[in-house]
Amino acid sequence: MAEFTHTPVTVDGKVAVVVGGTSGIGRAIALGFAADGADVVATSRTPERVATTADELRELGADTREITCDVTDRESLERLRDAVREEFGTVDVLVNSPSYIARKPVREVTEEQWRDVFEVQLDGTYRATQVFADGMDSGSVINMASLSSLIAIPNLAAYSTAKGGIDAFTRVAAKELGPDIRVNAIRPGFIQSDQTEGTYTEGTPRFEEIRRRTTQGRMGRADEITGAAIYLASDAASYTTGEILTVDDGFTADAFDA
Repeated sequence: MAEFTHTPVTVDGKVAVVVGGTSGIGRAIALGFAADGADVVATSRTPERVATTADELRELGADTREITCDVTDRESLERLRDAVREEFGTVDVLVNSPSYIARKPVREVTEEQWRDVFEVQLDGTYRATQVFADGMDSGSVINMASLSSLIAIPNLAAYSTAKGGIDAFTRVAAKELGPDIRVNAIRPGFIQSDQTEGTYTEGTPRFEEIRRRTTQGRMGRADEITGAAIYLASDAASYTTGEILTVDDGFTADAFDA
C-alpha cells in the first residue's frame, strides 16, 4: 500500500509581512498568523496603529518589529523589506492588504480620487510584490481581491476597476514568479469593518440583499478570512498559484430564491 502523506495547513515557523496589517482584514490575518505560530510584521502608515498591533502580536507569542510603511513610496517598501530580512533573515509570506476607497458614482468621481484609489490598491500591490520578490528566494504572496471586480456595486467604479487589475496582476505574477514564489489572491465577501459601517447597516436595502444571497444571512467577520490566508501561505498550498479564492458565504453563487 502506498504511504499517505499530508502537508499540514499551518504557517508555524514562517516570517510574514502584512502590508495594511493594522486594520480590517489585514489585521485579522496578521493576528491569525501569529496565533498559528508565525513571526509577523504588520505595517501601515500610522505609527500608533503599528505599535498597537505589534503589542497584540507579541501577546500571541509572535516576534515582530514596529515598522511603518507607505505603499505609495517604493523606498519605504524597500526599507521595510531590508529591515525584516536583517532582523529575521528571510521573508516567507507577503500579504498585500492596503485599502483606500472613494465612494463616488461614475459621473462624480474626480481624477484625483481615481488616481488615489489606484495608487494604493493596484499600484501599491504591484509595487510591494515587485520589491519583495527581489528579497524572497521562495514563498507566498497573497493579494486582496474583491467581489466588486465581478459584480457591479454602485459608487465603487474606481475601487472595482483597481480590484479587477489585481485579479489580472495576480495571475500574471504567478506565472512569472513561479515556481519558487506562489502568488494568489483572496476575494472576500461583504465583511464587517470601519469601511462598511453605515453602508451595509442592518435594515438597509443593501444589507437585506446580503442577507438574501448568503447561506447564513449575514455579513462576514474579518477573522473568517484568516483560514484562507493561512492555507495559501502554508506549504499545503504548494501546488496552488494564480488562484483567486472567494470567501463570500455563497453570495456570488446565488441566482434565484426558487
